[in-house]
Amino acid sequence: MARNIYVEELVHTPIEQQGTEIVERKGVGHPDSIADGLAEIVSRALSKMYINRFGRILHHNTDQVEVVGGQSAPKFGGGVFLEPAYILLVGRATTMVNGERLPYRTTAIQAAHEYLATNCTNLNVDADVTLDCKIGQGSVDLRGLYDTQKHLANDTSFGVGFAPFSELETVVLQTELLINGALKKDLKEVGQDIKVMGVRHEDSMRLTVAAAMVDKFVPDKDHYRSVVEELRERLLDNAVKYTDRAVKVDINTGDNYDAGIFYLTVTGLSWENGDDGSVGRGNRVSGLITPYRPMSMEAAAGKNPVTHVGKLYNLLSFEIADRIVKEHAGKVKEVWVRIVSQIGKPIDEPQAATAQIIPEKGTHLSSIVKDAEVLIDEELENIYKLTDRIVQGKVRCF
Repeated sequence: MARNIYVEELVHTPIEQQGTEIVERKGVGHPDSIADGLAEIVSRALSKMYINRFGRILHHNTDQVEVVGGQSAPKFGGGVFLEPAYILLVGRATTMVNGERLPYRTTAIQAAHEYLATNCTNLNVDADVTLDCKIGQGSVDLRGLYDTQKHLANDTSFGVGFAPFSELETVVLQTELLINGALKKDLKEVGQDIKVMGVRHEDSMRLTVAAAMVDKFVPDKDHYRSVVEELRERLLDNAVKYTDRAVKVDINTGDNYDAGIFYLTVTGLSWENGDDGSVGRGNRVSGLITPYRPMSMEAAAGKNPVTHVGKLYNLLSFEIADRIVKEHAGKVKEVWVRIVSQIGKPIDEPQAATAQIIPEKGTHLSSIVKDAEVLIDEELENIYKLTDRIVQGKVRCF
């Protein structure tokens, strides 16, 4: 079997040695991330429904979700939601099998409702959101199919990945995860709509954080100010765990206290005042937006986890890159991985699977090429196992 694996030296200045770097992360409550999250959770729900009924995942793609912002009137102490946000679930799914109609719309709407209730804790999903499902129909006769492990690529597409994360990438990711994780209980005033922009120049980092505040927990501007200052201190304390570089944190820089302008929301989400969201406009599968790194424009969330190489190859590329770095600790400074498919060909036999490596000083690339080729071959051989992990929610898609 020819898997077309190529390993070569990457002639490039390592990211940590470059003078500047920019990294962004859109948090779980950002409209684009909500669209990604809904697309992915619907795909997972449909996959589980298909498996329970037929023992396999049937054709579907739910990677077209539109979030249309609503309208609110926030104020200190608690405002009101005026017009509900509108969410449109779009895509394709197998809706009928052997003449039997499946509950695909019910499955999709329930999954989306539960996702919003779980991840947007200040949102009244029933009152503040209109959920609409226009997933297209498709039927299949399973009696005419045979089961095979040789899944064929549904498209000619590519995936990219890199490792290891830079200090700035790590700080930006961990900043948002902290706010929407451990700080939820301590700072209930801070909502889920978080955006972190990190900029590094030489050995100085600046994080610009947009954090939607939940108005019912903020009685006045003095309390608002105290929350911003506490959040800044907590983020600085967290950042120094991942870098020795100087870090500055700016929060809600659009505020103007004298003019009475504050980032206040009723639900902790910017969509309540017109911000919209779409699948694929936010984080890549790394969880970040990294203009100084190789990136794919592919929207992974919602694509079927069986044959859609735009999803599988992006996820696999990062896993391969990460494994190469970990298994050659002290020998690899940086690695970029790219995998490209050809439509109709087995997904474990790409047109090319490439790893470009910057070896550490004193390491000859020839000493790790063979190991890297074997590792890539092994990961491609086991690409089918990635599907189960995706369906179980064990793989980050955004």
